[in-house]
Amino acid sequence: MVNETSGSHQEELIAELRTMLGEGNADAVNVIDCKADGQPSRGDLERAGVDHFVVHGGDGSLNYATRELEGWGGALLALPGGTANLLCHRLYDECDSRDIVQRYMNGQFEPCRIRCVRGSSVFGLSEVLAGPGAKWADVREDLRDNDFTDAASEAAEAIAESWGGPKILLRDPACGKEDGYAGVRLSPMPSGIRIQGYTADTVGDFLGQGLAILKHNFRDGPHDDLEPVAAITCASEDDSPIPLMVDGERFEGKSRERFSLATLDLDLLCPLA
Repeated sequence: MVNETSGSHQEELIAELRTMLGEGNADAVNVIDCKADGQPSRGDLERAGVDHFVVHGGDGSLNYATRELEGWGGALLALPGGTANLLCHRLYDECDSRDIVQRYMNGQFEPCRIRCVRGSSVFGLSEVLAGPGAKWADVREDLRDNDFTDAASEAAEAIAESWGGPKILLRDPACGKEDGYAGVRLSPMPSGIRIQGYTADTVGDFLGQGLAILKHNFRDGPHDDLEPVAAITCASEDDSPIPLMVDGERFEGKSRERFSLATLDLDLLCPLA
């Protein structure tokens, strides 16, 4: 499955990958465009007798595919087709589509279950960002669509929201700053959820935080590293809905969101241990 409208879509690369997967016969590999054809369901793949489903896309596309296919008896092969490719960097030593497919075809992969950060209606394979800082994702979306006018407007709103918007309080267990954070990043680790609280005291800090989110490199922004936990509740200080950015895509949460470390209910194809 590919996204032909993506700015990072490369027709020549997809043709090469089809040939590799088809062992020289590209026509033997069916390609689905998620925008034009839609995401196949578990039932679609089961009826077609599909065992392995290959998705070439960014973190948002891979999250959507896994979300739709949880509980399926087959396995998904993730190929990097985005900007940050956080999931693929997590799964593979070499984040190169040709190398991944070659190793897969050589029988060097096996099904595995990875950890994720699961909320009430979303899960993050790589990260969840909760709080006003998540609105920087809207800026990145506009830039991705080359809509610079809207991007400038969204950036101004994101700065204002980060500075004056309702902060995120961490509860059950209580941790971090008592007055909360403009953004809380949650990422899965084998033994717990890593928590990073994003604070800023000046306009320059907020701009730095926003640029870090735009580049998908949160470590560039000012933050607190907190102790890993098995579960955590993010609460809006004024009970308003919490902006969320999940694997790079924007969602709107409830005023309180409980996140837990969980195992994804879908096999991913990973290098042999």
